[in-house]
Amino acid sequence: MDQVKKMAQIVYHALEDKKGEDICIIDISGISPLADYFIITNGSSDSQVKALVDNVEEKMEKAGYSQIQREGLQSGNWVLLDYGDVVVHVFDKENREFYHLERIWSDGKRMESLDEL
Repeated sequence: MDQVKKMAQIVYHALEDKKGEDICIIDISGISPLADYFIITNGSSDSQVKALVDNVEEKMEKAGYSQIQREGLQSGNWVLLDYGDVVVHVFDKENREFYHLERIWSDGKRMESLDEL
C-alpha cells in the first residue's frame, strides 16, 4: 500500500474512533495539485470537533506524519488539517452543510469507505 493511502486510512480510523459523522473521502488527485485526498467529517458539538482534531493529530504524529498546517481550531466551526497529500476538514454540522465541500469537489471520486481506496 502506498504512503498516501496509509495516511488516509490513519485519518479515517482516527475520525471513526471519535464518532465523526458521515466521514467522506474524496480523491482529488486527478483534478487538483492541492492534495490527493480530502477527508471530510463533522462533529455534533464544538467539543466533539476538538476531540476529532486532537485524535487525528495524535494518531498521525504517532505514525510519523508531520502536519504542514492547521487552521480554524479556535472557532470550532471548521478545522483544516493539512498533511500535504491528505487534507482533513472537520466541521460542525451547520458549517458542513453551509460550505458543502462534497458538492464543490464533485469532480473528484467520492468514497464512502476505506475499501474504495
